[in-house]
Amino acid sequence: MHEQEPTLAFDSSAPLPEGLPHVGCILLWYPLFTQPFIFRDVEALKRRLPVTVFSLYGRNLKHCSEEMAEAAPSVRTMGIKALPAMLASWAKLFLTRPLVAARAFRTCLFHRWTSWETFGEDIWSHVAAVHLAPRFVEAGIDVIYAPWPRGTATAARTISLLTGIPYATSARGDNLNPPDPDLKDKLQHALFIRANNAADARRIADLAGPEAGERTRLVYNSLTLHVDELAPLPFANPCRILAVGRFDVTKGFDVLMQACGILKAQGRSFNVTLAGGGGRAMGLGAMTETILGLRKSLGLEDIVELPGIVGHDHLPDIIKAHDIFAAPCVIHESGRRDGIPNTVIEAMSFGLPVVATRTNALPEAVHDRETGLLVEQKDPKALADALAWLMDHPEEARAMGKAGARLASDMFSPKANGDRLAQLFVDALPAGEATRSVRGDACAE
Repeated sequence: MHEQEPTLAFDSSAPLPEGLPHVGCILLWYPLFTQPFIFRDVEALKRRLPVTVFSLYGRNLKHCSEEMAEAAPSVRTMGIKALPAMLASWAKLFLTRPLVAARAFRTCLFHRWTSWETFGEDIWSHVAAVHLAPRFVEAGIDVIYAPWPRGTATAARTISLLTGIPYATSARGDNLNPPDPDLKDKLQHALFIRANNAADARRIADLAGPEAGERTRLVYNSLTLHVDELAPLPFANPCRILAVGRFDVTKGFDVLMQACGILKAQGRSFNVTLAGGGGRAMGLGAMTETILGLRKSLGLEDIVELPGIVGHDHLPDIIKAHDIFAAPCVIHESGRRDGIPNTVIEAMSFGLPVVATRTNALPEAVHDRETGLLVEQKDPKALADALAWLMDHPEEARAMGKAGARLASDMFSPKANGDRLAQLFVDALPAGEATRSVRGDACAE
């Protein structure tokens, strides 16, 4: 694993110079409100390199910020309207190049699938990629970027098999464990793999082998919110605690509810805003019902507010209205886990001290006693004690918050990390014209 450092001076205000690699970004949806970090990455690339964005599904702008909505018209979307053309392209390939088609089909889809949802996503992505392959050649794409290692990387792998265009991908958090049956193959054949934290970079090497580890590059996510001022952190009565995220088993929000029950029993004066949602509607299980059940059984209905999913444009005001951010993430029994949740770096950027668990990559951002407090996962008492300590030591909490804001501004800098991400493609493909001449033959019918 290597931490990427830019060697070129990218000037996003100037016209793009010639000779830079043309990147074809493939996503399922773009933009999507739950993926502000992906949005920030792609938009950063668009300011530094020639980039064309392809969305395999239709447009979905629900809860998107104004900035996201403004980027949507330039995306080449597919979705159900493209299905007849996709099927026609797939049938044509099997009729005209049966051996090539069979190899791509076998490589991408002949695996021991354990999830019908993932299998369905990969079938759609494979068929969509067959349709897109000649269009990537026509557009002069030099390298494909799949920011997710599931369906989008399946599409990238398919196009690469059909055209010879290399692809890069990214893997993080719960993408890696439990791994999909095709994940190792996709990582091993990628031009490079982007990791957004050091812990997941090590996990990539453990899963895909030392050669994949050598091709893994560390570029942290970029801040997605504009910080106009730090949160005031009054630590008045009641103290205000914030937690934000999908209601998923990896977030540990059930542990937070139990910690709140302990704090209430101690007579503490506090309120909690737990913003988010999803649950069964997003295929995330029954965490919503668990949270609601604990909120009721522990008598927290007047203490814990559940505003639902919060739009990205409204998040800064919500963060600044709180004193502490809680990230009680856990490693699920399946192995699923978060990396560094984007909500953590957003809260840090506004100066909130963070109470988090020592899981996966969180200690890379939350430095114990420096930018927040770290506790063991799945320990409600330890979580309650850490929250109580910050309530009792507001000056130390404010100092941690300021240190966290400085760390977030540096480690998750949109300018620096945008440059680092663009540099990956420049370093991997310095000779774009040579790759074009090779792939022209590869896609000939």
